[in-house]
Amino acid sequence: MSVPIEESEFSQAEASLAESAPDQFDNEHLPQARIFNPWIVALVVTIGTFMEVLDTSIANVALPHIAGSLSASQDEGAWVLTSYLVANAIVLPISGWLSSILGRKNFYLLSVFFFTVFSAACGLAPSLAMLILFRVLQGLAGGGLQPSVQAILADTFPGNKRGMAMALYTIAILVAPVLGPTLGGWITDNYSWRWIFYINIPVGMLCVFLTRIVLEDPPYMKEAKAKARKVAVDWGGLGFISIGLATLEIVLDKGQELDWFGSPFIVLFASISVIALVAAVLWELNTKNPVVNLRLLKERNFLFCCLIILGLYMVLYATTYLLPTFMQQMMNYDATTAGIALSPAGLFTMLEVPLVGYVLTKGYDPRKMVFCGMLIIASACWWMGSMNLDVAERDFIIPRIVQVLGLGLITVPVSTIVFRFIPKTESSQGAGLYALVRNEGGSIGIALVSTMLQRRSQVFQTVLGQHLSASDAPVQDAVAQMSAVAGNHADVHYMALAQLYQRLQQQAQLQAYMDQFKMLCGIMLLMIPLVFFLKRPPAQKHMELDAH
Repeated sequence: MSVPIEESEFSQAEASLAESAPDQFDNEHLPQARIFNPWIVALVVTIGTFMEVLDTSIANVALPHIAGSLSASQDEGAWVLTSYLVANAIVLPISGWLSSILGRKNFYLLSVFFFTVFSAACGLAPSLAMLILFRVLQGLAGGGLQPSVQAILADTFPGNKRGMAMALYTIAILVAPVLGPTLGGWITDNYSWRWIFYINIPVGMLCVFLTRIVLEDPPYMKEAKAKARKVAVDWGGLGFISIGLATLEIVLDKGQELDWFGSPFIVLFASISVIALVAAVLWELNTKNPVVNLRLLKERNFLFCCLIILGLYMVLYATTYLLPTFMQQMMNYDATTAGIALSPAGLFTMLEVPLVGYVLTKGYDPRKMVFCGMLIIASACWWMGSMNLDVAERDFIIPRIVQVLGLGLITVPVSTIVFRFIPKTESSQGAGLYALVRNEGGSIGIALVSTMLQRRSQVFQTVLGQHLSASDAPVQDAVAQMSAVAGNHADVHYMALAQLYQRLQQQAQLQAYMDQFKMLCGIMLLMIPLVFFLKRPPAQKHMELDAH
């Protein structure tokens, strides 16, 4: 399907791009490219991102072991995950400002170094309180890695090769969450939960060593660093954003557990979050040198790419939460087996994403890929919503693979075009906002389906219960058959009724799961019109100028 675009609009955008960011059309601003092959730079910096994203999910299956080892309840142990996500959310939007203050290379090196140090501290933590503290520090240290890598890749590669570079980054951020639970379960079962943190130490040390060698700041970053140090720090914006995002993350993570707005705790934190975020928006839009440049959202491509990635990661993380939960709760799989069953999708991602990146380097319209990817994901979610309790492992594996194939058709093109119409000097700020939207989309998706799953289960249980009465002939026949199988003793009738009620609950839960997958299908379909608002990047023009 062709997505229309006006020629005049394209010309204006291209002219604006040439004026505001002329260095996007050449490689002379890339000092690291003259010393090292850009692919070496890309591979080195992606190691740190993979390690950080892996830690968002690797501890999930180890929570019971962590809680038991540190004499804590399951609910208390869940703060090991929440604290990390809260700290991540605080740093993501301000990573661009921190890069301008410290220099991107220094910021990246410090992030990896302290992430490694606090990973080791997490493994050595003697109590739950200390573990949560170190997880907060680990999340603060690692929060800037994702946007830093995107900005580095945007600077290191010219536009006609950026698709392949973003493909490498996409593999890291898509495979890591899939691999995390499987790897975490295997390490916990065979060694100790502490080793899920210790494995970061050699990886982090290697990343720091190689980054010092291969990475250099482009000239404009050095100028921005000198300029930023002369500007007063936007403490107001920093405070509002930190408080608003921290409280929002706690609300999303703990809302279902505490019955949402039935809990005074959630009401308080939600109120603080709304007030702080509204204040942050007003403050940042009226500040000359904001810590987060919200004015970037005025650029149409950036705005709609952020909206697309928000919805996409809602669906991705929601299905990543639903599938293993369904397999364990309804099909009696253990955690490791459930993780292994979903792992083939990661392999297909590694095969597909470089191909998508290669196609983009040939000038193919990325909007068409995004459109097709949305249809594929919607189809996969509907497929998942048609399962029953008789399905085999392949019935989970195949639709998940289809979904991930659609995911690759969206994430790589969007990551490629999101920065094409904003000035190069704003790439770090843009990458921070983009990464924040992506992570918040995941948190919203999990919070949404976990809440709706419980509530829809109650609804279906009520609906199905209305059709079951002790006086109904089918119910009496079913009870009689169960009683005959159970044998003759005093409680056989009540045991049969209890078994029938258990089946009712099971079917209600099944319908609730299927409902969530179909809801996610609807979300993807509703997102399709956003594609028509995207502008096509001037890929052909870019290639001609690079050739000269």
